[in-house]
This record gives sequence, C-alpha cells and structure tokens, in this order.
Amino acid sequence: MLTVVLVLATLIAAFGSSFQYGYNVSVVNSPSQFMQQFYNTTYMERYHSPMEENVLTLLWSLSVSMFPLGGFFGSLMVAPLVNKFGRKGTLLFNNIFSIVPAIMMGVSEIAKSYEIIIVARFIVGICLLLLPFFPESPRYMLIQNGDEKKATKALQRLRGWDDVDSELLEMRQEDQSEKAEGHLSVFSLLSQRSLRWQLISIVVMNMGQQLSGVNAIYYYADSIYGSAGVRESDIQYVTVGTGAVNVFMSVTAVFIVEASGRRLLLLCGFGICCGACVLLTVALNLQVSYRPVSATYACNLPLCPIPYVVATEMFRQTARPAAFMVAGSVHWLSNFVVGLIFPFLERGLGPYSFIIFAVICLVTLIYIWLVVPETKKKTFLEVFQMFAKRNKVELNLGDGDLPEIISSLSLPLLE
Repeated sequence: MLTVVLVLATLIAAFGSSFQYGYNVSVVNSPSQFMQQFYNTTYMERYHSPMEENVLTLLWSLSVSMFPLGGFFGSLMVAPLVNKFGRKGTLLFNNIFSIVPAIMMGVSEIAKSYEIIIVARFIVGICLLLLPFFPESPRYMLIQNGDEKKATKALQRLRGWDDVDSELLEMRQEDQSEKAEGHLSVFSLLSQRSLRWQLISIVVMNMGQQLSGVNAIYYYADSIYGSAGVRESDIQYVTVGTGAVNVFMSVTAVFIVEASGRRLLLLCGFGICCGACVLLTVALNLQVSYRPVSATYACNLPLCPIPYVVATEMFRQTARPAAFMVAGSVHWLSNFVVGLIFPFLERGLGPYSFIIFAVICLVTLIYIWLVVPETKKKTFLEVFQMFAKRNKVELNLGDGDLPEIISSLSLPLLE
C-alpha cells in the first residue's frame, strides 16, 4: 500500500538522483558557445594571445567529461558512506557536492577562472533539501544501528499502519542469511570462474550502452545538429524532443521488458541504435536536417535500464554488490571517455564520427545474440545452468544440497 510519506520520499529521492543526473549531463550543451568564449577571453587576458583551437577543445571536453569522472569516484564512495551515515544521511551528505559546485560555477566569471568550472563539474552531486523531513531507512536502523524502536517507527510511518512485525522479522532473516553466506568482494568476483561470463556480459552491456552514441548527442547536441543543417532557432526544440523520447522510452520499457523479455529488448535497442548512427552519418554528409532528428530519437532505445535488470537476475545477493560496483564503474568510465574524446573525433572524422558508435552497437548486439540468455522469469539456478558450459564448470545437483553448492559457488571444474 502506498502512503503519502512513501510516495513523497520516493519522488524526492528520484528527483535528486535521476533528474540531477540528466540535468548535469545536458546542462553544458546549450551554453557551450558562450562558455567557450569565456574560456578564450580569460586566456587572452592572462597570456595576451588567443587560445589555440586544440587547447580550447581539450579544455571544453574536460569540462564536459569531468561530471562522469566524478561520478565514477563517487560510486566507489557509496558503500562506506551508506554504512556510516545511512541511506538518508548519505543523500544529505551529497548536498555538499551540489551546493559547493553551484557556488563555484557562479563565481567562476568573477574570478576569471575556467579551471573552477572544470573542478566544479567534477564534484557536482545531488541536492535533496526536503529529505531531512522523511524517516531513515528502517533496514539501516535495524541492521546497522540495532535500534529496533526507531526502525519500527520509521517503517510504521512509511507503511501507514502499526503492524510491521512481519517485515521486521523478514529483515532480520535476510540479515542472518547474508551473514551466513557472506559477500563476494570485487577481487573475489573477478576470480570466480563460475561467474566469469556473467561478469563479462554486464561489462559488455554497460559499455555498449554508454558507447552507443547517445551520450555524445546529449553532451554536444547543438554542435551535432548544427553540423547536420538544423536551423539554429530549431535546435533547442530538437534537443527537447530527444529528451522527451528518452523519457517516453524509459517508461515504455517498464512494460515492454516484462512482456517481451530482456534479451529481445536489448537486441532491438542496439540494432535500432546501430541503424540510427548510420542514418545520422548519412544526414551529416547530406546536410538533411530532419534525418538526424529521427536518428537521435531512435538512439534512445538502448538507454533503458535493461542491463541493470539483467545484472540482478544473473547474480545472487552474495555477489550482487560487487557486480553492481563493476557495472557502475564501467558505466561512468565509458561515459567519461565519450565526453572527453568526442570533440576530437568530430574534428578528425567529421560526419563519419558516428560510424564508430555504430560499430560498437553492432559488436554489442552480436555478443548479446551469442552469449546473453533470456533471464525473464528465470531463477538463479536456471541462469547459472545456462552459463555453466561456457564457464567450464560442472553443476552437480548432488543429494538435495543445491542451496549450499550455489551459495558457496565452490563447484568442481571440468578438466
């Protein structure tokens, strides 16, 4: 049952994460011309000579790509911060990494320093000013702090009723199960042959998603659309349209993924995006402005969070945190690479810069077709069996001791 407190807490948390992420990805696109002019003017005042084009391109690409690089380091801090401050406390702590960069970027022109903008982009985070009015995570209060009274009160406030004993019992049982099974570290996960191809698969899917070309469009949309012949007065509407399709596809994917399955949606998404990148290349060559619009709209399909859904179904709880850390690291680093190198690709390859993204989408599609199974409505055991031969492990069902075998993952290797 949804309560007002639960709905508002969810909306505010989502606003502070997804909205802020989308905002910081796209916010530097529209004012890029003015910001680069500020960089050049500041350089002239300092050194009494115009900034070289290569230097300006490098500084601007750094300004754009510092956000995902900061996100990468931020993702590594999540676990220790959550354990120390709790879920709500960590989100509130992140206010620092939003307020401080905002002030820094605001004073950058007064200080005549484009370096401040680059540093601010690195440390920018989320801002949740309303979150202090909502309860802390009941699980954190019960498991981490051992405060059953506060956990009960928080859970009652979120649920809207007093009888929460069954949920508290479930939390305790989950905690005992996790303590009994333990958690795999990232290094342990990397060394597990029985999970090797599952790990490779989430790396390929997350890398392919971020290198599909859509991030280049968001970071440098005005430049791309301008090169394709879109009138300057229309570029802002095309950009808004691209974002609207992204939202629409994300909502639609929630329903499609359960109806058609994960694998089909991934194959269709990367296939369409590959074709969109080719179509965008043709449009950039022919200078036909309506074509890149439809192409970039199609590029939004792989943005749906399917790789994360598949990751939860490929790994048990014991390995899931480490798997998500690997996936998150690949996500942010790939995003950083796109933001950093695309201006140089555009200068060097011109209208053919999106061919590289088309090839990446095609390679990812082929990998998914050959390796990644359908995980819809599959148990961990069934997924494990699908990968067993490729991982060169033998699944011995034994005498009903299956849970212990699967949780320990200490399976005999095939010679």
